[in-house]
Amino acid sequence: MSKYRGPKLKITRRLGDLPAFTGLKKKSKKIQKAGKAGQPHKNQSSSRQDVSPKQPKKLTQYALRLEEKQKLKFNYGLTEKQLYNYVKEARRKKGVTGLILLQLLEMRLDSICFALGFGTTIGNARQIINHRHITVNGKIVNIPSFQCRINDVINIKEKATSKNLVQKNLEVNKTMSRPTHMKFDTEKAEGQVINYCDRKSIQLKVDELLVIEYYSRR
Repeated sequence: MSKYRGPKLKITRRLGDLPAFTGLKKKSKKIQKAGKAGQPHKNQSSSRQDVSPKQPKKLTQYALRLEEKQKLKFNYGLTEKQLYNYVKEARRKKGVTGLILLQLLEMRLDSICFALGFGTTIGNARQIINHRHITVNGKIVNIPSFQCRINDVINIKEKATSKNLVQKNLEVNKTMSRPTHMKFDTEKAEGQVINYCDRKSIQLKVDELLVIEYYSRR
């Protein structure tokens, strides 16, 4: 897939917090100080009392749907075509389309590796998978979009370089809280998918219904 190589601060100012895109570490001072694009800085000088602050533009319905779609796209590191294919797949399944879409994205191998702490960001998790450091049910899988299933066991390859690489990331992510639909063995550094995720366990703040509405017009 095409990898975004631009400034992350620019994206987070526009779309808000994207946990898998920027990582779960404490926000830098730059990100804490920066509001959303178009909003005045809280420390901005107020000496010019006669000038009223600009009001943020009211977004159209299309712009709102587009913004929510962009959140999913950047947070999970997807291309437009990939995200559209996931939406089509979610529509074909029985159930709530928005929740099914999120479950499909969360069951990607790169999403699971990030949630387990194997990668500091979803991009980092994807790189680890591409370099053949991760196994699923004892077999090496180097496809980040690989769809995991319930009871799948995700582990680190039995090699010193793989173990050391992932252990460093686990140390960085040691304070993270893992989703309830996954089980993690700290001694073995091994994760297992025990269920599909529920809506409350999704860390990304997104209105998935607006994403479905955005693609319903295509």
